[in-house]
Amino acid sequence: MHSSTWKSLLVLGLTQLVAESAAAPTSCPQPRVKPGRAIYITSNEQQNSIIALPIGANGLLSGGTLTSTGGSGSSILEQNGNVKAPAVSDVLSSQSAVTVVDNYLFAVNAGSNTVSMFAIDPLNPTKLTMVGKPAAVPGDFPVTVGASAKNKLICVGATGAKSGVSCAPFSSKGLGQMDQLRPVGLNQTTPPVGPPNTIAQVFFSEDEKTVYASVKGDPATNTTGTLGVFAVEQPCDGRGAVAVSQEGKLNHLDETVVLFGATNLKGSSNIIAADAAFGAVMLSVDTASGAASVKNVVDIAGQKATCWAVLSPETNTVFLSDAGADRLVEVSSTDGSIKSVSNLGTNDPGFNDLKAAGSFIYALSPGNTTVGPAVTVFDVVSKKVAQHYQLKGSFATSKVQGVGLLV
Repeated sequence: MHSSTWKSLLVLGLTQLVAESAAAPTSCPQPRVKPGRAIYITSNEQQNSIIALPIGANGLLSGGTLTSTGGSGSSILEQNGNVKAPAVSDVLSSQSAVTVVDNYLFAVNAGSNTVSMFAIDPLNPTKLTMVGKPAAVPGDFPVTVGASAKNKLICVGATGAKSGVSCAPFSSKGLGQMDQLRPVGLNQTTPPVGPPNTIAQVFFSEDEKTVYASVKGDPATNTTGTLGVFAVEQPCDGRGAVAVSQEGKLNHLDETVVLFGATNLKGSSNIIAADAAFGAVMLSVDTASGAASVKNVVDIAGQKATCWAVLSPETNTVFLSDAGADRLVEVSSTDGSIKSVSNLGTNDPGFNDLKAAGSFIYALSPGNTTVGPAVTVFDVVSKKVAQHYQLKGSFATSKVQGVGLLV
């Protein structure tokens, strides 16, 4: 099918079959925990779309659909000497450009300053229907979205000239109006120059009573990483709307440098966050005061840019991925100590987001100018690659970003 035909289909908001596996899986393991149902990735092209891939009963991926977000993707700028140019891969430099809660999906459109909401068909999880229209974000260059099923809220991190965290309610009818930006201390341009000095991730705590925003520091200016902590406020009389406090606390964490994506840990307010400068940190958060501190530092030997983190429900350990290495590092959710290092051998140049379901990790590699984008399905028990699923077609380039997952 010609690219012009794809373009017209996207404009019409139609959904088409778009992807197929490039190679047969190396093994067909039977999952020990019920796997997810589908993963979702943004194409992040000028006409942004969601690539939806179904997960089989064996945890493996197969061909899916492409659905327009009604917005535009974009790319951060990277500076080499005196030259600034659009990034080739990891173009949003964020975690959670796509987020799924219940049967709803949310995706940012960095180029049009909007966020889109979709209903997921429970009987056919690759069938997406836009709910309402994309909501305008009051900031520039939104790169990450967190969602709370309990509070029916989303929060978006914008990292351009107008930067900060903006939140909105959602319902079966769509997104409400995004509220006033909560500043996170950035001084940026649009598009932003990064990856340092940009927002990495906005997400809700495990109990959904707090919103976190991880912000990268900048070694060039001796700026440390920051964790913003904002309380979710419940109305005292039970009649008003649930909202996220405008008065958060910005924790400047001296032991961090390029604080990146993070994951909640079960049964505590602790989180593990990647740091592209050295590996990761375990953070302790007092949600009552909003104070956060570094509990443990995880130095990863040979790392290039550890940027993304996810907790595996099978092992209750955290897996970290690297933007410049084809490997996954597993760390303890108790103290952050390294438990395993798995070199995947898939020839991917690195990853830019990942999710976990059942016994598997789904890690997205954007590829580069010579290697195409792909998703590695990794068995967390056997520590082996179960599938290397290549994304084919003009819709999937090195601009792909974000992984959402329906359980």
